[in-house]
Amino acid sequence: MRIVVAPDSFKGSVSAVGVANAMERGVLAVFPHAEVVKVPIADGGEGTVDAMVVAAGGKRLTTTVVGPLGEEVEACWGIINDGKTAVIEMAAASGLPLVPRERRDPRITTTYGTGQLIKAALDIGVCSMIIGVGGSATNDGGVGMAQALGARFLDVEGEELVYGGSALSKLHKIDLTDLDPRLQEIEFMVACDVDNPLCGLQGASVVYGPQKGATPEMIDELDKALGNYATIAGSVTGKNIMNYPGAGAAGGLGAGLLFFTNAKLRSGVDIVLEVTKFATAVVNAQLVITGEGRTDFQTVYGKAPVGVAKLAKKYHVPVICLSGGLGKGADDVLNHGVDALLSITSRPMTLEECMKNGSVLIEAATIRICRLLKMGSIIK
Repeated sequence: MRIVVAPDSFKGSVSAVGVANAMERGVLAVFPHAEVVKVPIADGGEGTVDAMVVAAGGKRLTTTVVGPLGEEVEACWGIINDGKTAVIEMAAASGLPLVPRERRDPRITTTYGTGQLIKAALDIGVCSMIIGVGGSATNDGGVGMAQALGARFLDVEGEELVYGGSALSKLHKIDLTDLDPRLQEIEFMVACDVDNPLCGLQGASVVYGPQKGATPEMIDELDKALGNYATIAGSVTGKNIMNYPGAGAAGGLGAGLLFFTNAKLRSGVDIVLEVTKFATAVVNAQLVITGEGRTDFQTVYGKAPVGVAKLAKKYHVPVICLSGGLGKGADDVLNHGVDALLSITSRPMTLEECMKNGSVLIEAATIRICRLLKMGSIIK
């Protein structure tokens, strides 16, 4: 029996690699002779670097960068394909977990550190980059990223803008004279799991601003500031991407990458599945077990479990999704290739308890799944 375990991370609790290991232990507890193939995955957010580095036999690196609040942080990134491709998670440098809840304010957070990671990768001579844009703390349209790479964003007095999305309301001129020319010489693939435009009711500020600490008043301010930025950046670069699907990803970092590099936005999970060679792993499998920290209505919009299920279905392999929690609309994944959906909890417990014991709960839930499968084989 060949069983592929291909989970995303359970964010804030267990990494994708840790989830895959827990699932493997659960499978082997019931089917000790099973061949378990572990393919930890991600959708462009937390865990993307780990998933790709593990799958491709790459290398992890650490660089000190400016964090979302302007303070130094240590950010991990990776190289694969014999050093030819860099893998970067913007969340490692500019992510929401780096900002204490009481300090969350997308008016002032910056993507500058993400730009520093891109520069570090350019400095070692990579030919391409994969940039995951999930989990941001920012709403600056990727301006901080571009600043770190030499672009200048000036107000009407010719002064450099300070960090943050709010400052974009004062943007008057963009000077790209010193923008790193190497940005146009390499390929950028942006691992993006959303299709939001930059501005408007479905834009970065309105949809994702609240989780980053924005009040209704801040949201209106930030949306107008991004609109001003898009107008000026469009005139400078000749690119009209205000309504481009995915431009609003990561507080508009998607737009910044489109404006200032030759980036192409693609489904994050599709990129990861290619790099990890998931199709090769699943072709002769009898079962796939995938999972994520929370499954709800958002999962069908490019999240990892549905990406896994769609590819597994091409090979007629059944898929079980094991999740930390099930929210509104979770059952919709059953219309997108997932055959069964279960939670890891076996009794009432707090979120804190569940997250603290994530690995144990995942292993136990996998054992329950496999026992049911074993019983089913006996009954028939």
